[in-house]
Amino acid sequence: MEETGAAKLKNVLWVVGVFAGVLLIWEGAVKLLRLPPFILPSIESIVLDAVHAPMLFVTNSLYTTSTALAGFLCAAIIGLLLAIAIVSSRVLERVFVTLLALINSVPKVALAPLFVIWLGTGFQPKIAIAALMSLLVIVVDTVGGMRAVDPEMLDLARVHRASKLAILFKVRLPHALPHLFGAWKTAISLSVIGAIVGEYVAGQHGLGYVIVVAQGEFDMARAFAAVVILSVIATILFYAVTYAESRFIRWHVSQRIGRG
Repeated sequence: MEETGAAKLKNVLWVVGVFAGVLLIWEGAVKLLRLPPFILPSIESIVLDAVHAPMLFVTNSLYTTSTALAGFLCAAIIGLLLAIAIVSSRVLERVFVTLLALINSVPKVALAPLFVIWLGTGFQPKIAIAALMSLLVIVVDTVGGMRAVDPEMLDLARVHRASKLAILFKVRLPHALPHLFGAWKTAISLSVIGAIVGEYVAGQHGLGYVIVVAQGEFDMARAFAAVVILSVIATILFYAVTYAESRFIRWHVSQRIGRG
């Protein structure tokens, strides 16, 4: 069954309601416990700070979002190519899996200065860090999806003399799409984190840079305003991927249950 307009509105209201509930609990805790602003500023002070400098947050939010999306797209393309290589060759599997495990074990904050040295202080190192943060989850989930194909389906394709390329694009990849979208939903959030890490280390723009400057000036209202905006951006991007999933793989059982 297709999801009705009322059901979609209900889902949106749930998201808005949860977010509003968190803000109300936050504001209530500040008022009841009389927390000083340098520990936890009130929602009111955060909103006022954002209202007083709207373009500061708009321009830096666009910068961070662009960085995160560019890193995510790079990771999505590279991750898919690596997954195909790993599934196609045992030798490549040993090489790439080991290499990815080694890279993933290194804290990205430690790698960020190296990217700055190699790529400069512009847009590129932030994109590289954002891509690196989300690459492994895409590779692992995509490989798992392509290898989870029913052996009988693969045998049937081979009986009909399907080439390896045809089996890849007509059997393995369609079967891996649910896993791929699941990885993308995690990766899009990780790419936002990677963009912020890059801005922390060598940024002159972006919400990460706003947070660093605000912390140096003990302007906690501005720092928390940037954090709240970051959470909103990450949530919007997550639900954008979720929406794309519901459009592209309607046939999958998870989507049919969701619409039922």
